[in-house]
Amino acid sequence: MSRIDRVKLYLFIFFRALVVLAGVFAAFNGDWTNLGMSVLTLLIMFLPTIIEKKLSIDFPSEFEIIVVIFIFAALYLGEIKSYFTKVWWWDIFLHTFSGLIIGAVGFSLVDILNKNERISISLSPVFVSIFSFCFALAIGTLWEIYEFAMDSIFGLNMQKSGLVDTMGDLIVDALGALTFSIIGYFYLKGKISILDRFKGKRRNLNDQKDL
Repeated sequence: MSRIDRVKLYLFIFFRALVVLAGVFAAFNGDWTNLGMSVLTLLIMFLPTIIEKKLSIDFPSEFEIIVVIFIFAALYLGEIKSYFTKVWWWDIFLHTFSGLIIGAVGFSLVDILNKNERISISLSPVFVSIFSFCFALAIGTLWEIYEFAMDSIFGLNMQKSGLVDTMGDLIVDALGALTFSIIGYFYLKGKISILDRFKGKRRNLNDQKDL
């Protein structure tokens, strides 16, 4: 096991242990909201592994670490530990960062299809970048719908100031997504190589091919 893989393993164990403890503490105190959020956080932390298995790809450990840190910061620190209300810039920072991360996922998915020899399509760097942007914005919109549903059904306050919070979140989502789309475009044009360390690998029976 490489050094970065050991870091990933220890970090994942630490984060998941904290979330489990938060859930147990919430259950003992009858705090069903935080218990539900703890369960949701724990489930979402397994998303990178689920995506890898379902799509038969491998994400680099660096990318997985970034994703899990983001999930931990958003759901555990943001919701369970109330950083969204304690730290004024927490929501802005995370939504901007989410645009980058989700944009990266959308970019990777299209890049996989684009370089799959069994699929006779060849998408231009412009199209891949536009898809990456739209994919990130769509996921950001779905998250705002989720916040609205939680507030309406369970009486939570995830949207904080309502319309202003929602539009602010979508704007910074778009900025993050746009930033990654531009980076991705120049990467596909061969102008920069910054994404090399975050490229996935397709799982083959005999070998693994870089995407």
